[in-house]
Amino acid sequence: MELSLWAKTNGTLVNVLAVLLGSGLGVLIHGRLPGRMQRIIVQGVGLVTLFIGFSMAGSLGAARGGAVDGVILGLLALVLGGVLGEALGLEERLERLGDLLKARFRGGGGFTEGFVAASLLFCVGPMTLIGSINNGLVGDPTLLYIKSTLDGLSSIALAASFGPGVAASALVVLVYQGGLALAAGGLAAALPDPASDPRVLLVTGVGGLMILGLGINLLELTRVRVASFLPALALAPFFWWLAEVLS
Repeated sequence: MELSLWAKTNGTLVNVLAVLLGSGLGVLIHGRLPGRMQRIIVQGVGLVTLFIGFSMAGSLGAARGGAVDGVILGLLALVLGGVLGEALGLEERLERLGDLLKARFRGGGGFTEGFVAASLLFCVGPMTLIGSINNGLVGDPTLLYIKSTLDGLSSIALAASFGPGVAASALVVLVYQGGLALAAGGLAAALPDPASDPRVLLVTGVGGLMILGLGINLLELTRVRVASFLPALALAPFFWWLAEVLS
């Protein structure tokens, strides 16, 4: 059954609303949010992110490619994807992009700096990609709802420092994240049952492991180079196809 426009994009629309509301509240408090409160907010979101990651990673157990278990396929995709990501320097490229944009717009005042910082924070990362794919492909906005909570709370702290420029990043979230969800939704016609398709389950499971890494980063337990694992999302369905062909 074809998903409605609302079903494909409701997570993105809630995300946009969360950024706008959080930015408005941040402007009102004018940087008076104590650092310890910022930390406890991030830690709370980090714990919930771990729960979501574990839930998504469980999809690997329901996937199979030929005679190969989904966990093995996920492991291959994650390890080789991570090696490829490191070879391509994805983590460093994203960091350099952020540094370049910040340096480029720093002279434009607090409004522009807040807009750039918030846009990078809200749109760069696996949670945006995986959440948009899940929302657009199977109509599941759960991950984007969690991301909305993180972005909304983060926008409070950012807007308290930079002002209303943070709210302008909601437009970037709408265009970029909504576009990803609609593009993923176009794949539904090619999949007989997206919710149980092993390729979707593999991508969801591998993405869940990456979300776990993001949760670990939020809790500052160690530093997982999550961006380096991004190629694993493309490798997961490839390994499923390879296992099917060789079986």
